[in-house]
Amino acid sequence: MILKRLFRRSPSPERSSYEAIVAAARHPVFYADWGVPDTLDGRFDMISLHAFLVLDRLKGTEQEFRQKLVDELFADMDRSLREMGVGDLSVGKKVRKMAEVFYGRLAAYDKAVAGPPDELQAALARNVYADAPVGQGPSLLAAHVAEQRQHLASQETGAIAGGKVHFREPAR
Repeated sequence: MILKRLFRRSPSPERSSYEAIVAAARHPVFYADWGVPDTLDGRFDMISLHAFLVLDRLKGTEQEFRQKLVDELFADMDRSLREMGVGDLSVGKKVRKMAEVFYGRLAAYDKAVAGPPDELQAALARNVYADAPVGQGPSLLAAHVAEQRQHLASQETGAIAGGKVHFREPAR
């Protein structure tokens, strides 16, 4: 399996989609202008939020791809923790905790996008800005989520599951 990955000519669709999620989540405007904490937790929150957007877009379809995308996310978290020097014995515990946080975020955002706009802002303030000064961040991020949901809705599910997911640049 590892050799298969090493000699693959192009990344798998879930890897390509995950890379697009990470690239979108790392946009500097989130951290420099919108007050998202530029920490391990802040970056994980932004990856979780952008993964939610893709998973939400594919809700009810592409179940196998959705699972592979989540698996890719956690395989990357595992790799990242190991690269940061976290000991082998505690990596599993940390990834398990990250999974709990991730699924909690998905549930909170799923409920929030179905409710009034201030519910999403409250969920973002609670989760992304928990330990940071809030300011206008949650409202800017909520507007970004709404815009991305609309943008993703215009993309074919098959294309997204084929690794061709595109995000818009955040408004400044």
